[in-house]
Amino acid sequence: MNKKNLTTVSEIFLLGFKNIHNIKILLFILLLGVYCVTICGNLLIMALVSYSRTLHSPMYFFFTQLSISDILLTTDIVPNTLSGIITEGSDVSFSGCITQLFIFGCCESLECFLLAAMAYDRYVAICNPLRYTTIMDFALTLKMIIFAWILGASLILVTNFSIFGLEFCGPNVIDHFFCDFTPILELSCSETSKVELEILCLSVFSLILPFLMTVTSYGSIISTILSLSSKLQRSKAFSTCSSHLIVVCMFYGTLITVYMIPTKGVSLNAIKVASLLYTVVTPMLNPIIYSLRNKDITETIKKLKKQIR
Repeated sequence: MNKKNLTTVSEIFLLGFKNIHNIKILLFILLLGVYCVTICGNLLIMALVSYSRTLHSPMYFFFTQLSISDILLTTDIVPNTLSGIITEGSDVSFSGCITQLFIFGCCESLECFLLAAMAYDRYVAICNPLRYTTIMDFALTLKMIIFAWILGASLILVTNFSIFGLEFCGPNVIDHFFCDFTPILELSCSETSKVELEILCLSVFSLILPFLMTVTSYGSIISTILSLSSKLQRSKAFSTCSSHLIVVCMFYGTLITVYMIPTKGVSLNAIKVASLLYTVVTPMLNPIIYSLRNKDITETIKKLKKQIR
C-alpha cells in the first residue's frame, strides 16, 4: 500500500463497559453524580480563590489551573462514557477520537507539570521561607503556568500528528470507554514502532521528569521538616503540604497502576475500572482534599457562608 496518510476508518466504536446489564443504571447514576460533584467542586475552588484575597498566592493560582485541567479532563471523558453505558457502546468520529486523545493527554501532562510546580512552591515555602515572597513572585508564577500549558499541549500535539499520519484501514472497535494511546495504535495497519518510541520519549518530558522534580522537592521538604526541633513546627510545616502530597500520591499512583504494572492476565474490565480512577475519580477528589485539609480554604468557605446568611 503506497498511499500516504490514508485514513479509511471514519468512525471508532467504543465498547465501553460490556456485560453490565444488571448495574447499568447504577453505574450511569454513579458516574453522573461524580461528574456533577467534580464540576461543582472545581468551580467552587476557582470561585473561592478569585473571591478571597487571602488565597491570592502562587499555590492557589496553581490549584485553579489544576481545577481547569480537571474540568476539561472529565468533560472530555465522562459525557461520552455515559452515552456508551446507556446505548451499550458509542460511535465517535475518527477526528473526534483524536481530539479526545489530545485533550486527555494535554490534561494529564499539564497536571504533571502543575504538581511539579506546586511541589517547588512548597519546597521554597518550607526550606527557604525568608526568601519565599522574593522567589515565588507573580512573574515567576505566571511563567510557570504558561510554560505548563504550552509544553503540555505541544508534546501531545506532536504525538497526535504522528498518530493522525498512520493508516487505519482495518477494524474500528476499541474495547475501552475512551480513546487512549495504546488502543488507537492497535487499530493501525501501519508500522507503529516509531510512534510508540516517540510516545515513550515524549513521556519522559511530560511524565517522568515532572515526577522526579516532585519527588526531589519532597525529599528536601521531608528532610527539612524532620530537622526541625519543635514538634509543633514539624506539624505546622507538614500541614502546609499534606494536601498536595496526597494529591500527588493519588495521581501518580493511579497512573503507575494502569500504565506501568504488567496487565497480562488482568481482565479488561479491571483495567477500565483502574482507568476510571485517574480520569474520573481523581479530578473529583482533588478539590475535596484541598477543601477539607486546607485551613485557608475552610476559613474562606465559613466567611462566605456568613455573608450569604
